[in-house]
Amino acid sequence: MSQAELRPDESSPEESRPDEPRPATDRTRVAAYAVSHDEAGRILLCHIAPSVGAGDVWTLPGGGLDFGESPEVAVLRELTEETGYVGALDGLLGVSDRVFRDVDGDDRLHAIRILYRVRLTGGELRDEPDGSTDTCRWFDPNEARHLHLGELARHALDLETPGQTSGPTREPTT
Repeated sequence: MSQAELRPDESSPEESRPDEPRPATDRTRVAAYAVSHDEAGRILLCHIAPSVGAGDVWTLPGGGLDFGESPEVAVLRELTEETGYVGALDGLLGVSDRVFRDVDGDDRLHAIRILYRVRLTGGELRDEPDGSTDTCRWFDPNEARHLHLGELARHALDLETPGQTSGPTREPTT
């Protein structure tokens, strides 16, 4: 392939030099998350697997959209993949975003997070095999507040749960 045939995201061997710094990258990731409660008001949370490298963090079931996948389909797919449950959408709870930087501060990720209230309709609780989470459990909201929660999961605890007459509905801070 000649130099003229290279696409903008490719480089020739002459342009790749190990002694030169790698340029910073910016990415955008759109993800959908399920906020699910049981009859006792407990919230369903997933523990991020050590292989992901996030530390001992609990989060909501959910994750990134596949190309061409709608957020509504993605949240239900991710719920089943991570927890074993099947669900139905009960409404949009909100959309938030946050910019994350890698440890060097060079690479950035703009995370757009869509939260849905999801009612469980079937399936059985199980751990995700070989995935981004390693276990999932139900937690009383007070118990969950003592966990190392991701910011999005902490926000979900402040949302009105089904059966409540009122509750805070503020957006998470960025």
